[in-house]
Amino acid sequence: MRTAIKSEKAMDINIGISEDNREKIADALSKVLADSYMLYLKTHNYHWNVTGELFHSLHEQFEGQYTELADAIDEIAERIRALGYRAPGTFKEFNELTSIDEKQDEPDAMEMVRRLAIGNEQVLRTAREALEPANAAEDEATVDLLTERLHVHSKTAWMLRSHLE
Repeated sequence: MRTAIKSEKAMDINIGISEDNREKIADALSKVLADSYMLYLKTHNYHWNVTGELFHSLHEQFEGQYTELADAIDEIAERIRALGYRAPGTFKEFNELTSIDEKQDEPDAMEMVRRLAIGNEQVLRTAREALEPANAAEDEATVDLLTERLHVHSKTAWMLRSHLE
């Protein structure tokens, strides 16, 4: 069980969502945050290290993807904070929470594309799971954030898969 952020001068959070529901939502968002961060790292790594005849187009595509992910990571963490909970922020925490697989090898360009497609699909599944507690609590702000993530990751996965056809 997580502890809501409290200090001597803190005021109670009264945003129309119970503490129990806020905790469930924050826990689910923490997993989305961890998956998003790990996908960000993988995408940035591939941006730096892609080679081959598709270098230029993939280098630029990966840059757009990791830039978008950096903004999303901030939004997700801020939503967790707005719910009254600490956002995970260390690599150890992300590594414990993530469901994104990380390999320590040097794949070729098309394997990078395939792995990023798989990573985006994983973030989609994690975000869908996070919708359940957000919908149950009628937390429209979190539902809106997650709906945007679903849109972005489904489009990104489609674009990446298109390279592989």
